[in-house]
Amino acid sequence: MKGFARALVLVLCASLLLQLFFVLRIALMAVVDPESTAFQRSEAWQLLRSSQGLRWRQQWVGYDSIAPTLKRAVIAAEDDSFTEHHGVQWDAMEKAWQRNQRAEAKAQQTDNGKPPKIYGGSTITQQLAKNLLLSGERSLLRKGQELLLTQLLELMLDKRRILEIYLNSVEWGQGVFGAEAAARHYFRKGASELSAAEAARLAVMLPQPKRFEVLPNSGYLLQRTRLIMQRMKEATPP
Repeated sequence: MKGFARALVLVLCASLLLQLFFVLRIALMAVVDPESTAFQRSEAWQLLRSSQGLRWRQQWVGYDSIAPTLKRAVIAAEDDSFTEHHGVQWDAMEKAWQRNQRAEAKAQQTDNGKPPKIYGGSTITQQLAKNLLLSGERSLLRKGQELLLTQLLELMLDKRRILEIYLNSVEWGQGVFGAEAAARHYFRKGASELSAAEAARLAVMLPQPKRFEVLPNSGYLLQRTRLIMQRMKEATPP
């Protein structure tokens, strides 16, 4: 019994130290640009292990050096209430959970060997919390940690800084990270020079950047880009 209690205390202490580490990392991000994210390091490792080798494009640029068109496009496409909520949209998460339950039930009924499509209900802050500090595994424990980190980001950073870090670290293709690298990779120009159509196109790519990188003329991509261009008028960056 004593051994179990000792092990439990050690686990609790380790958990507490991990949360303290996260708090310090996020506090530091208020003034220091993160060099890489957990997701980026995972992708780099996968590239190194593949036959393609490590191809990496990323260049940090300040908030004012990112075109307002891209900020509006990303908000319109990924999180239209970004400046209004406190990190989590519970109704969107509930709807996504219900859709995932239905998709899983359908997959079990058809039994075709294909995994069910996973729908997300994450805000920009949640996506940043997951990409910055967490692994890609799916579990209730990891989701709980994501929600905690989301609240820490909202508490310790303002919306402008959250969006700045997100736009400089999000994946936009195989080994392509951040707005500057994406703008140069796809349009041969800087992130400050993106037109409304170019920004909308980049924003639409975000859920599946690797797929759309090799399918640039996808009908869905073109149609969704036109829709986001219309929605951009209502989006207000911080």
